Amino acid sequence: MNPSSPLESIYYINIPENFVPSNDSFKIDPKIQLPVQIKDSESAGSFNPEEITPEQILAGILTVLAYDLKNENLDYYRSIIKQVKPDIKKELCEAAIIKTKNEDFELAEEIFRALHGYDPEDKAIILNMALFLDQRADSYRNAGLNEDADAYDSDAQSYYEEAMMAEPSMPDAYFNAGFFYMKQHKYREAKDSFETYLALTCDITAEEMGENGVYKQERAQEILNEINSQNIDDETFKTAYDLISSGQEEKGLLEIRDFLSNNPKVWNAWFMLGWGFRRLEKFAEAKQAYEEALKCEGGDKNSDVYNELSLCYVEEKNFTEAKKCLLKAYELDPESTKVISNLGYLALAQGNKQEARNYFTTVLEFDPKDKIAANELLKLEQED
Repeated sequence: MNPSSPLESIYYINIPENFVPSNDSFKIDPKIQLPVQIKDSESAGSFNPEEITPEQILAGILTVLAYDLKNENLDYYRSIIKQVKPDIKKELCEAAIIKTKNEDFELAEEIFRALHGYDPEDKAIILNMALFLDQRADSYRNAGLNEDADAYDSDAQSYYEEAMMAEPSMPDAYFNAGFFYMKQHKYREAKDSFETYLALTCDITAEEMGENGVYKQERAQEILNEINSQNIDDETFKTAYDLISSGQEEKGLLEIRDFLSNNPKVWNAWFMLGWGFRRLEKFAEAKQAYEEALKCEGGDKNSDVYNELSLCYVEEKNFTEAKKCLLKAYELDPESTKVISNLGYLALAQGNKQEARNYFTTVLEFDPKDKIAANELLKLEQED
């Protein structure tokens, strides 16, 4: 996922024993070279050793900890960091959170990976890494970059799985993993995660849990009730999703129809049926399925149903109904860049360039790195 290796930005040097601040219990090992981060104004081989700063060495060490996990000197480099920057974990955690909130994902990922390399046994760091990768996948998917989103989802799942193996157990790992699996339509795994979360917290008093903890317990139980009442952890449902998402739509449609024959009031199933038909460009059948989803409990509260239904109306050139659906989707999820982008495309289809420009500009306000919206704005500027 990185176009070039961050390790290319460092070089190794032999350094005098007294170069890095030390105390009686810490000594430089002159036999081990230290990594140095290249300055923006220089390239490897053109540096002046006398101008090297301690900050360059610390930055070089953090890069190695983040991206060279097989380096034989990792423990030595960690010992340097611990002596020179004893509060480094706290500083890096705060920096990573700020970068993530600002959607500076590239730098946030570097910091999280450095944290993990610095203390690979800290399961809280692993969980935070999972949450970050999960959020970054969502950002890519909202921007229509599905391949990148899938790659980050895969990484996020690995970190969630590792966090859930922590001893002692971390209830929050299961709680957050449950939502991750819900987004992946892996309802059986989501159910297991939420059940485990409730089991781990059942003996903790409400006072000890706090307001946020009590909310999490109630939310976990609410989702479990939904999964159980709709039977969406059924193997047939999962098989249908796997088949449709892998390009075997016809087989997937057979499976989801089989599920619907026994569970006709599950909006998720009607939604999946519509999704399969839309992928096959059978828009009339897809529209009918989405309309059935809206009739089921919970379906009319999901912005994705309205968004998908709008696409079917667009294919019919029924722009009025398409816009009604998108505005309803926007009402339910006003920060969805996917919905706002579709409003922009609909405006373009209707010849309303200024309205489209406004929508794509709004997308960039939510996500300045959204390439699709940026490209559409560029096209509009070139047409003026």
